[in-house]
Amino acid sequence: MLEFNFHPFPIIETDRLLLRRITNDDVNEVFELRSNPETMKYIPRPLVKNNEDALAHIAMIDEKIETNIGINWGITLKGNSKLLGIIGYYRMQPENYRAEIGYMLLPEFHGKGIIPEAVNRLIAYGFNDMKLHSIEAVIDPENQASEKVLQKCGFVKEAHFKESEFYEGRFLDKVIYSLLER
Repeated sequence: MLEFNFHPFPIIETDRLLLRRITNDDVNEVFELRSNPETMKYIPRPLVKNNEDALAHIAMIDEKIETNIGINWGITLKGNSKLLGIIGYYRMQPENYRAEIGYMLLPEFHGKGIIPEAVNRLIAYGFNDMKLHSIEAVIDPENQASEKVLQKCGFVKEAHFKESEFYEGRFLDKVIYSLLER
């Protein structure tokens, strides 16, 4: 069975991006991401309502890193520490050598290739450093932008679950994409 260790925290670079640890200094951007109905449209989680909720979200991210059960990075452009988005591994299954990747980005940075660049780098990290065998992504079937990113990064549609999650009074479909270690 895999054992994950995120200590020291891995800072990751791409051509344009620096993926770094999220801190309490990012509270305004985390609030902006998690309180925006547009960025949260396909994420069945409650909107954060204030900075205390955003700080609680950052604390939850930290707790998962500290206990090695999940990891999130803040997405920034090199030379600018402003948080543009969040990307990471969730629902890690060390017994199956599998983890779920997820990401979100402030709307003003959509369509600039930032997420595919970050996803491709985290795929390499997942397979080479974490020793994963497979990476999955769970998306809303209506989230065409995310579907395009996953397909561009080599993910294949694995399943479409009908009305498999109950959230805020309605049943939601979910689609699973996956990528096997090449």
